[in-house]
Amino acid sequence: MSPAISSSAGSLPGDPPGGRRALAVWGVGASVYFVAVIFRTSLGVAGLDAADRFHVGASALSTFSILQLLVYAGMQIPVGLLVDRLGTKKVLTLGVLLFTAGQIGFALSPSYGTALASRALLGCGDAMTFISVLRLGSRWFPARRGPLVAQMAGLVGMAGNLVSTLLLARLLHGVGWTAAFAGSSVAGLVVLVLTLLFLKDHPEGHEPEPFPHHGAAYVRRQIAASWREPGTRLGLWVHFTTQFPAMVFLLLWGLPFLVEAQGLSRGTAGELLTLVVLSNMVVGLVYGQIVARHHAARLPLALGTVLATAAVWATTLLYPGEHAPMWLLIVLCSVLGACGPASMLGFDFARPANPPERQGTASGITNMGGFVASMTTLFAVGVLLDLTGDDYRVAFSAVFVLQALGLSQILRLRGRAARRERERLVASRVETVHVPA
Repeated sequence: MSPAISSSAGSLPGDPPGGRRALAVWGVGASVYFVAVIFRTSLGVAGLDAADRFHVGASALSTFSILQLLVYAGMQIPVGLLVDRLGTKKVLTLGVLLFTAGQIGFALSPSYGTALASRALLGCGDAMTFISVLRLGSRWFPARRGPLVAQMAGLVGMAGNLVSTLLLARLLHGVGWTAAFAGSSVAGLVVLVLTLLFLKDHPEGHEPEPFPHHGAAYVRRQIAASWREPGTRLGLWVHFTTQFPAMVFLLLWGLPFLVEAQGLSRGTAGELLTLVVLSNMVVGLVYGQIVARHHAARLPLALGTVLATAAVWATTLLYPGEHAPMWLLIVLCSVLGACGPASMLGFDFARPANPPERQGTASGITNMGGFVASMTTLFAVGVLLDLTGDDYRVAFSAVFVLQALGLSQILRLRGRAARRERERLVASRVETVHVPA
């Protein structure tokens, strides 16, 4: 974590102090997310092996990731509500238990059906991690560090993806399917112990205000109030439009595209997938610093990432010749690396639009966006590959449809969200001025 970060927002009354203890506690939560991402993306390096192991085609193979993301996306609002109500530690503990059980089950699955059930269980546990880590950051660090802490969380996730791409892929081809997946599940048990022993929801003296919970009425109130805020909806569509191109590439279809459509070896394809992850990590640090210093840069960064991604995908798919040149594939993977950091900007629209007691719910709504888009695109690519006899140019055209939809919604909501955010900022300053000494 970087030292003091200048921001126009400054410190707010009652802000947590941050510091080394905050970093240590947040690090425990981030380690849970790190392991969850390793488990989530493990299928990305094992897609071709899974097709051989379970004797399935492209559509059935995509169902693994689609079901996992369907569960993940469907859990986002319930998880947000749980985090707001129960706190981070309880939700993260449950998440670890579920995704570790799912990884073990996937390792031992004798059939396609049981493997599907295991990925669904994994997705359920995975769904409880990221929102919890965001909430942990907002409880332990000053508000001015929110954008950088969110990007750091994304960076931790990409580190997990890197481990999956490099280490798990080698284990898979070295010790075999069962040993690789079952052995990796030990990491889940390690972070479970760390969570139980060291995680705390908030620092002493910064307990949240008690907030009444009244069953279904509370749930409806939280969801409706969060959704009414234009910033929450803008955050959802930013996340929707920016995240999915890289997610689809890393989670399932990148390796088959590079090997089958571009004629690369598995080793070279793995190196390009690693480039996506490394680019994500570098861009995440840059975006976090920029937004922490210049809040108005959020939307230009998001829109620029979407347009750059669309341009490089179009160039790659329309390149004359049987295969795109290596330099173009390197550019593609480098640009795809910006998608994850750009998706984190969605939370920077939703966070200031909602009070502390709705942060989990608002983050859950926002986080649904990219995973719904990813799930839709994974399915569309799988179906189009089967219909066209593995024509990846046609199949990946689905990316542009989702991007066009997301861009139209971002442009529609950006004005309302900006006006509402200005009103909240003015109101908070007036309230601060009248706080008695």
